[in-house]
Amino acid sequence: QVQLVESGGGLVQAGGSLRLSCAASGSASSINAMGWYRQAPGKQREVVAVITSGGSTNYADSVKGRFTISRDNTKNTVDLQMNNLRPEDTAVYYCHCVALRRSTWSDYWGQGTQVTVSS
Repeated sequence: QVQLVESGGGLVQAGGSLRLSCAASGSASSINAMGWYRQAPGKQREVVAVITSGGSTNYADSVKGRFTISRDNTKNTVDLQMNNLRPEDTAVYYCHCVALRRSTWSDYWGQGTQVTVSS
């Protein structure tokens, strides 16, 4: 199995910053894309930012210029630096990766961490 453990969520005022971290562990022989998704109450889960093993990144339009994703391939970690947070960023944030285990590429998810931005 592959486990993803997130940390760093919390409550912050609008305009503030938070940094989310996620560590992957388990029996994956390789990890391809890693990323962050979020789900607000009553809404579908949406992609926030994704980074490939080669370092290529993609961001949702709503977070471009405010959020930065980074990863450490040697430690199998992915971070999300969130600046200038807005109330609409309030959601549960989930870490995600695509990992190779027993010759099969599969999706894995963390348990989620709450981010609340007050106005």
